[in-house]
Amino acid sequence: MRAALKILPVLALPLVLAACSGDAERVLGLTRDVPDEFTVTTRAPLSLPPDFSVRPPNPGARRPQELTPQQAAEASLAPGTALGGTAGPQTPGQDALIASAGPAAPGNIRDQVASEAALDRPPEGLSDRLMFWKSQAVPGTLLDPSAESQRLRENAALGQPVDAGQTPIIQDGGKKPSSSGFLGIF
Repeated sequence: MRAALKILPVLALPLVLAACSGDAERVLGLTRDVPDEFTVTTRAPLSLPPDFSVRPPNPGARRPQELTPQQAAEASLAPGTALGGTAGPQTPGQDALIASAGPAAPGNIRDQVASEAALDRPPEGLSDRLMFWKSQAVPGTLLDPSAESQRLRENAALGQPVDAGQTPIIQDGGKKPSSSGFLGIF
């Protein structure tokens, strides 16, 4: 009993110190500080209609004054061009800048950039070949589509279920693990 009375002040000390801060529940982890997900989205402000002949909206229908996510993104990236509008007439300086930029990019510019980026990759070095000497097998089984189609047609003609018979697979379709060129040890 006396031992419990000696330990009681020691156990109560953290609670007393936490209560001194005024934020005892938060310090002890009894409250959850989570962001409110409903305050993140913006809502259109409430306003009176210009005339009172406006019909009330249908329940569940999208508000006409709210922007779609795509329109909101356009409005934040280029405010003058949001909702299909333009930023206004171009100045002579803007026209001169565009003219000095040169001709328009070709239609297949993304393919050209991707092929040039593939050339920029360094070749596989000796350390890579030694560390990753086994090639990975292709996951799953490769299905022969024409033979599978024929099997399904035959099952349907005979009135059998679709899972009757052997499923045709492509043999040797995936990569097999190969041995390394490191003296044939591995």
